[in-house]
Amino acid sequence: MFFHLDDGKEMHRWAQELFPINRSLTGDGVRETLNYIKHLFPELNIKGIPSGTQVLDWSIPKEWRIRDAYILTPSRKKICDFKANNLHVMGYSTPQKKQIDLDELQRHLYDIPDLPTAIPYVTSYYRENWGFCLTSEERKQLEPGKYEVVIDSELFDGEMNYAELILPGETKQEVFLSTYICHPSMANNELSGPVVTMGIIKRLLTLKSRKYTYRIIFVPETIGAISYLAENLSHLKKNVIAGFVVSCIGDERAYSYLASRDGNTLADKVAKCSLEYFSRDYLSYSYLQRGSDERQYCAPGVDLPVCSIMRTKYGEYPEYHTSLDDLNLVTPKGLTGGANALFGAIWLLENNEYLRTTVLGEPQLGKRGLYPDVSDMQQDYSYVMKMTNVLSYADGKVDLITLANTINESPFDLQGIVNTLKKHGLLEVVEDEG
Repeated sequence: MFFHLDDGKEMHRWAQELFPINRSLTGDGVRETLNYIKHLFPELNIKGIPSGTQVLDWSIPKEWRIRDAYILTPSRKKICDFKANNLHVMGYSTPQKKQIDLDELQRHLYDIPDLPTAIPYVTSYYRENWGFCLTSEERKQLEPGKYEVVIDSELFDGEMNYAELILPGETKQEVFLSTYICHPSMANNELSGPVVTMGIIKRLLTLKSRKYTYRIIFVPETIGAISYLAENLSHLKKNVIAGFVVSCIGDERAYSYLASRDGNTLADKVAKCSLEYFSRDYLSYSYLQRGSDERQYCAPGVDLPVCSIMRTKYGEYPEYHTSLDDLNLVTPKGLTGGANALFGAIWLLENNEYLRTTVLGEPQLGKRGLYPDVSDMQQDYSYVMKMTNVLSYADGKVDLITLANTINESPFDLQGIVNTLKKHGLLEVVEDEG
């Protein structure tokens, strides 16, 4: 039912191939990434929104293209070489070609003193600026004198790209998955989300049937989610029963859950059930600790039932937004675990239903071969107790998830019992009466 390490190895290979691409809010890197995904899933629909388009309270920024960037020291040593590491340049840096002294250069340099070997990730999307990022160790070695600064970039009216994939189900009710494709070479914060989402797509395509329709999007963070809402809000509010932001889901350190603003949606319930099954010590965060696109999907007036299932949450690991967030931090095992937790929530959605007993009073299990022939206090009756507990609470007014929580069992573990009781005509599925 779930993912295996070989799946994790495949997802890790996807991440390795996508890692070098320079992604930002817009530009060739985003298109290259989306085309890579489309090669694997041809049904993916890549779209573009022109620069300057108003989307809710925002507008689509100019497109950014960068070809090269570096600094030449007074001794003519090349440092902060964009071609060596695309994090060396502040995202959306304006074009520069000039000589400046060290004091002026320092005002455009960024490092992290507490992580002396890390290159930070810095951007300036909505205000024109320029800058370079380097390690603290490199910054300490800068010598007085004249530095040549080169940023071969351009900002122009182009478009912002995103992609959408719809997998039809038996109903028009939808499960919504959103992940982002706007960061350069960072593994957990960026690539774990898209590659796990790709793994989920591959698994969904293998299902013999899908109860729900799956709406899956790859968008630039924040502006992409806002743009998607601007175009699709009415449809989403009408059809989405549960959704997940897929981010930071590839390391091995922790499992994490971040609640929706409501905190008690169907998405929240299945997320917590799945994480409890895979990791009883998972970390739980409230909506007050939000930081990704759940901010858009759960905003007042939007109010979609969207939460997040993660491994180590963004901002909660030291390598976050630095060059240290690499493919050693994200592993096949970590990706497998993250994919399992997310697919577990999807499995619960697909298998959740309202159940009702078909007989009045306690059914006679013995005549159906469901109860031991001999009553013996030394016998293990735990399985029988689970069956009778299911029957005792299956009144048609609660779903399987609520029922499982009530009797202190995992809905994953109850599925076999439910199937057995259905087979013997003791349970029936009903419409939600609550």
